[in-house]
Amino acid sequence: MKVVLFCGGQGIRLRDYSDQIPKPMVNIGYRPILWNIMKYYAHYGHKDFILCLGYKADIIKNYFMNYDETISNDFVFKNGGKDIELQNSDIHDWKITFVDTGINSNIGMRLMQVKEYLKGEEMFLANYSDGLTDLHLPTMINWFNEKQDKTAAFMSYQSFQSFHFVDKEDDGTVNQISQTGSTSLLINTGYFIFRKDIFDYMEYGDEIVDGPFKKLISNKRLVSWEHKGFWMSMDTFKDKKAIDEIYDQGYPTWEVWKDKIKTE
Repeated sequence: MKVVLFCGGQGIRLRDYSDQIPKPMVNIGYRPILWNIMKYYAHYGHKDFILCLGYKADIIKNYFMNYDETISNDFVFKNGGKDIELQNSDIHDWKITFVDTGINSNIGMRLMQVKEYLKGEEMFLANYSDGLTDLHLPTMINWFNEKQDKTAAFMSYQSFQSFHFVDKEDDGTVNQISQTGSTSLLINTGYFIFRKDIFDYMEYGDEIVDGPFKKLISNKRLVSWEHKGFWMSMDTFKDKKAIDEIYDQGYPTWEVWKDKIKTE
């Protein structure tokens, strides 16, 4: 299946980095978070990518146009660097379509603008490009395949990142304040599966959740797969540091491509 990646937003809450580069290009280890997400999909056989570009699109284009395989692969250096023998490769079998979908477009508008590149696809994958997971993707896809009367699915998750939910009266009096992890509330992680009829529920200008998803809900055509493993988004500098700490510990949970056996 093709994979649509929404990587055109401005990443305002991550301004320490996104003044210079778009949020998907913020590094996790040697490679940007965008690369980590693409590597995740490629591991499961989905190597045909459509990048919905916007803010600082040139940086993403230049990254791949000048891609250096030696950064994250073993190689043999010979003849003073004139001959480089790669021992393995990252992206030789990836296909990447770069589409400028505008700086100020919302997710729904970006998806509408790449519709022509999805012709002939009965189903496709999509992602916000700011979250990492160890979800066993084939399990979720097989589960969705069995639900022929559904148009869309997304991965939901009980986040343990530091958000608080507030219950209050109309006059502002707070009844309760709870940390995310202590509630049963689930969040949308931005890992999507769509059937082609998603476009029947869309109008240009719609934000994907506030427009099409509400229509799908009313027609009982939207489902959610709850993941109980690892997921973390990179919305803020604090999130970036937390992800870096996991990476520095030597076993980044999202690097499923390094596991010989991976189960849900």
